[in-house]
Amino acid sequence: MKIESTAFTRADVEKFLDEMLDHDRHFLADRLEKASSRLAELGPRVAPGQSEGEWSPHELLAHIAVLSKFYGVLVHKISSGQMSELDLLENVNLRDVVGEQMAKIEPAELLRMALTDQARTLKLLRTAEPSSLRRQARQENGDLINAVDVARLPLINHLEMHVDQLERVLSSR
Repeated sequence: MKIESTAFTRADVEKFLDEMLDHDRHFLADRLEKASSRLAELGPRVAPGQSEGEWSPHELLAHIAVLSKFYGVLVHKISSGQMSELDLLENVNLRDVVGEQMAKIEPAELLRMALTDQARTLKLLRTAEPSSLRRQARQENGDLINAVDVARLPLINHLEMHVDQLERVLSSR
């Protein structure tokens, strides 16, 4: 095996990281697309209504619509360089207030909104330069988070978890 690393420059390392991120972003886009497709199948089964205990399917759909918009916008703003500071805790608190208001919207409209926002983020993941997805924002605690990690964790993982939850709740009814 030929040893190459001794001749690597910082530019070679950046190129290597971009290649790995390019592979990862396509995988993440596939996951987002799959979660969106599952949501599109489940969404029409959601009836209006609130619950006293656990979230109702309508409340879950409202939460999904909010997180789809909220985290999708963060991915866009960080990757485009429009955001370099992020108070995630404050934004999560605002997200929950908006979610309560969104639960008053009809399920069909919530589904349309969620799928539209997911499609926008999906397009970004499929077309963005890997270097833009590596852009970072400093969180309120001083930690850095990059755009692809926002897409991976609070958007896609979070969405997949709630789509699974929605499917379980709808199946139990």
